[in-house]
Amino acid sequence: MAKGAGFWEVAIVEKIIAKAFEELTESLGLAYKRSDLLVRAADMISGCLTQGGVVYLCGNGGSAAEAQHFAAEFVGRFLIERPGLSAVALTTDTSKLTAIGNDYGYGEVFARQIKALGRPGDVLWGLSTSGTSKNVLKAFEVASAGGLGTIFMCGAKIHDPGAADLIIDGPAPNTPRIQELHLLYGHVICQLVDHVIVEGGAAALGRGRSR
Repeated sequence: MAKGAGFWEVAIVEKIIAKAFEELTESLGLAYKRSDLLVRAADMISGCLTQGGVVYLCGNGGSAAEAQHFAAEFVGRFLIERPGLSAVALTTDTSKLTAIGNDYGYGEVFARQIKALGRPGDVLWGLSTSGTSKNVLKAFEVASAGGLGTIFMCGAKIHDPGAADLIIDGPAPNTPRIQELHLLYGHVICQLVDHVIVEGGAAALGRGRSR
């Protein structure tokens, strides 16, 4: 690396970069051991979709961005051509978010939407690097009571093992690395769902139940 000037001191820059790559490399090795959880998540989601259900996604900050990202992969496409899959990010409608937040409190912004939109057999996929996001956890409570399946992607520490039907932890030391693992997890799940949907026959989508 060329020698920098001012605050671009070579030793510091190289240390920051090296540490980030080392952390991610170590975390990836640990995360690979969660492969069975990714298969279970894909099975839950593909089962929902082939029965005409909807996958709802939520999170805050960077996790909100990932929720929107995964919803787009389903509705658009991931790696192969297939019909759009029913997925909704609960993080995108500013009128709903601000109305609910103003009238009921920010802790209700996802739960209120699930109560209005969710149906038995749907799936709620929530993300929280801390594992303690109150609005995500409240949404899980409402989803479970309403007969929805629940998937929770969190950080290295699982604070409440009963928060969701399936919990996938990200064994990483800090928020950026956890988010990077969540992105990989989500992409793997999308690819697995694509495989199941295409192999199972895309024409079956939406025929399982009326809404």
